[in-house]
Amino acid sequence: MAFGKGHHLHLIDGSAFIFRAYHALPPLTRKSDGLPIGAVSGFCNMLFRYIEDSAGPDAPTHAAVIFDKGSLTFRNEIYDLYKANRDEMPEDLRPQIPLTREATRAFNIACEEKAGYEADDIIAALACQAREAGGRVTIISSDKDLMQLVGGGVEMLDAMKNKRIGVEEVEEKFGVGPDRVVDVQALAGDSVDNVPGAPGIGLKIAAQLINEYGDLETLLERAGEIKQPKRRQTLIDHAEQIRLSRRLVQLDCDTPLDFTLDDLEVKEPDAEVLLEFLGRMEFRTISKRVAEKLGVEAPAIEDQGAAQADAPPVPEAVPFDAEAYECIRSMTQLDAWLDRIAAQGYVAFDTETTSLSEMRAELVGISLAIAPGRACYIPLAHRSGEDDMFGGGLSDGQIGKDLVLEALKPMLEDPAILKIAQNAKYDAKILSRCGIEVAPLDDTMLLSYALHAGLHTHGMDALSERYLGHNPIPIKELIGSGKSQITFDRVPIPDAVRYAAEDADITLRLWQHLKPQLHAGRVTTVYETLERPLIPVLARMELEGVKVDRNVLSRMSGAFAQKMAELEADIHALAGEPFNVGSPKQLGEILFDRMGLEGGKKGKTGAWSTPADVLEDLATVHDLPGRVLDWRQLSKLKSTYTDSLQDHINPETGRVHTSYSIAGANTGRLASTEPNLQNIPIRTEEGRRIREAFVAEEGKVLLSLDYSQIELRILAHIAGIDALREAFRDGVDIHALTASEMFGTPVEGMDPMIRRQAKAINFGVIYGISGFGLARNLRIPREDAQAFINRYFERFPGIKDYMDATTKFAKANGYVETLFGRRINTPDINAKGPGAGFAKRAAINAPIQGTAADIIRRAMIRMEPAIEGMPAKMLLQVHDELIFEVDEAAADEVSERVREIMEGAADPAVKLSVPLVVEAGRGPNWAAAH
Repeated sequence: MAFGKGHHLHLIDGSAFIFRAYHALPPLTRKSDGLPIGAVSGFCNMLFRYIEDSAGPDAPTHAAVIFDKGSLTFRNEIYDLYKANRDEMPEDLRPQIPLTREATRAFNIACEEKAGYEADDIIAALACQAREAGGRVTIISSDKDLMQLVGGGVEMLDAMKNKRIGVEEVEEKFGVGPDRVVDVQALAGDSVDNVPGAPGIGLKIAAQLINEYGDLETLLERAGEIKQPKRRQTLIDHAEQIRLSRRLVQLDCDTPLDFTLDDLEVKEPDAEVLLEFLGRMEFRTISKRVAEKLGVEAPAIEDQGAAQADAPPVPEAVPFDAEAYECIRSMTQLDAWLDRIAAQGYVAFDTETTSLSEMRAELVGISLAIAPGRACYIPLAHRSGEDDMFGGGLSDGQIGKDLVLEALKPMLEDPAILKIAQNAKYDAKILSRCGIEVAPLDDTMLLSYALHAGLHTHGMDALSERYLGHNPIPIKELIGSGKSQITFDRVPIPDAVRYAAEDADITLRLWQHLKPQLHAGRVTTVYETLERPLIPVLARMELEGVKVDRNVLSRMSGAFAQKMAELEADIHALAGEPFNVGSPKQLGEILFDRMGLEGGKKGKTGAWSTPADVLEDLATVHDLPGRVLDWRQLSKLKSTYTDSLQDHINPETGRVHTSYSIAGANTGRLASTEPNLQNIPIRTEEGRRIREAFVAEEGKVLLSLDYSQIELRILAHIAGIDALREAFRDGVDIHALTASEMFGTPVEGMDPMIRRQAKAINFGVIYGISGFGLARNLRIPREDAQAFINRYFERFPGIKDYMDATTKFAKANGYVETLFGRRINTPDINAKGPGAGFAKRAAINAPIQGTAADIIRRAMIRMEPAIEGMPAKMLLQVHDELIFEVDEAAADEVSERVREIMEGAADPAVKLSVPLVVEAGRGPNWAAAH
């Protein structure tokens, strides 16, 4: 029967499948001979999935995979620079190209290509023929060039996002209908294919012009009417180039074909042919799946090794369907899921709780996902109505929490089953409190962080929208906000199923998308050695917490209040009148209106602005702003620490349990919240006193081990500063040495103020400090500060060379790297305007700060096995310092063991040319230990 009305043609863009498969999976080789087969493996998985999904009333009656025959086509004869800027095909992909054709034929799908023409031209010819015959066409591709074919029964399917592209979607992208896409492309050009277009005219302007004049030829004929001189001249001067561009982007619906639509009729795969090919490729897993599907026995294939077995499948184009998720209400259902998970070897999971605080949250339910679209939710503690005095009120149809956790525990602790989570540390702590130690873990948040630090955030909603094209159900829809907000245990179970199971489903899809990219991004080592192993280490530290003495905090609050009152009196005396020191508006009026100081700026409201940097500048010329800064510092210490820390003491443990964010800073530095212990000031006496409230339990001491000047040491190594390297190797006072080099002052008997200035420059230069910044730090005139910096670079020219080289590298590549391979993206490095200076300073500092962060991470990861069996617990990490709680009698032994691990943490991955030195202290509280 000839192709016609009622028939449905699928045209698959073969090149898109190949390149997606190549980039989605790590390199794989055939075990028997080392032949690269990663792209072929992914390609076969995608074809098989396509066949499995092509069922039902919308299934194709005809289908073909269309390939490019070669790189040269008739377009190169028209324009010899067409696609001239395309990269060479990767060497390991080249031998796989013919195998993808063989794979297509093995699946019994039509495989077509034609010399001198692009795959898009063949697709265009077939789509036009099918449309004219009255049939439907689905082009499986996201290639924008094919969008000119959409309409009249032809649509596209972006399989990656499972998104259909019709006329409306084309109009949304190009601003014109499919029939005018080539006109817009001819004007806008295409840098990927090296189509020249009209210089300076982008898609938006191109669409406006075509909509105004109707079509490209009319526009070019009437170009002299255009009011904008530059645009008018561009169209007049480049008319022939634009016409050429149209010929390049116009697909050839008259491409001569040596086959017909009828030749593309869908056929069942021949089991013997297909399995022979898969067996020859040594694809063990897909061979079993295909054999099971076709009802035959799978061929015996030698084990391919861990590389292929561990590679996650290419993400499926399965639509999100919240109604399809399963609610687990019986042990029979749960057992069936556990069997599937055991057979598969990995599962995505998520916990639902009553709070974001892991130490206080109660477990409400657990969700699981084993494949895109296949997810479930196990409700454990949902409540309906008011609880009675005995704690009742549980909703019906829930399995007992203890029973479920007992059933899940073996799976969640099984080393042979990979558990995948988004922000896995949270879920690990929740389950640890339930007696389950989840391992091994993969974390999609950390996968994204390792790949894309500095480019975007790594929360699940943002990642889902960016990489899956899906907006998750907002939590506010379930629990509300503000005073009317409820806890998750009050959410009706059907709503909870849709929300929670979707989270697990998204997590699994993100893992399938992100995990294979580690190898291509050259960050596998970073993820596997610096990110993933840190999850259980931090979880145990956070669960342990640190004891905080409430009485000490109360006394400090009183002392700070008294000191603030004394400062207020001094400030009022200097001002000559009383005013509210905490009011920026009143302070501005005193400084700039009454006292007439220079440097003030008014905000949008007309009031003077008095941020810290303004006051720091003013403090170099008057005492009052400096006193206000001191008052603000005390006010912050009181409100942020001595008052609020008391609220963070856990009533059950008597300890404070901070939460560390592994992905909190682009450089790899940890951030802490609830409370933030990283920002406790240590430069002032009052700030240091806060640490007196952090105490050891009776019979124990706090042990503090702190890297000495680690970032300066790393700078000396990276920048190759021989004078600094030698000084560090000889144990010389680096700040005194710098002062001596800069100011010609002997080290012996040096004025402490001169050493302090050198120290400020040493540390400031790492952060790209300016003369302005140094002047503020030292409270000296700006010109003196700049002179110090100039002299510093003259004495240590290698530092300036490092800064220039790092900036140049960042501008060329869009990222910088630590010594351990952590990639820190610098998207704003080429920006202009006020942010340019900050971006440059950040790029210069990132390799140094990031390397220091990597070193302490390596130390923390090695620490637990190193001190196992010792009466010691690692409690806190603050910048370059680790704090332990140790039995007093074992303090010496533990201190030496910890010092050994920390000082050797860079080895063997990086051999530093300067020694790492760790200073140790101990005491009944943190202040005494540091």
